[in-house]
Amino acid sequence: MIRLILVGVLLLLCLAFFLQNQEQEVRLRYFFGLLEASTPIYKPILAGFAIGLFVSGILFFPPWVRGRIELRRKTKALQEAEVDLERLRLSLEKVAKKSSPQGEPVLRDRIDE
Repeated sequence: MIRLILVGVLLLLCLAFFLQNQEQEVRLRYFFGLLEASTPIYKPILAGFAIGLFVSGILFFPPWVRGRIELRRKTKALQEAEVDLERLRLSLEKVAKKSSPQGEPVLRDRIDE
């Protein structure tokens, strides 16, 4: 995730550097002809890029959060299953010791298999 952020920042900086070296001006015409402004060409391009990053971040954030919640839930279930497994192993060893004190190595071999 950190690599992705670093690559995005590096790409944004490269794009900004490239576009700031452009000397061209662009005239913006807003809706209904309200205002016309002359601005360097890199500003609208960078604004469009930033808006695109913002929208994609909003669209990809909920599935990422859902995935993290599901991962946490499954990790907790796995830890509970491991505790249950260890408890069952201990109870099996206790039963094996009670049934035959000399038969423990044979049962232990079966457990290891």
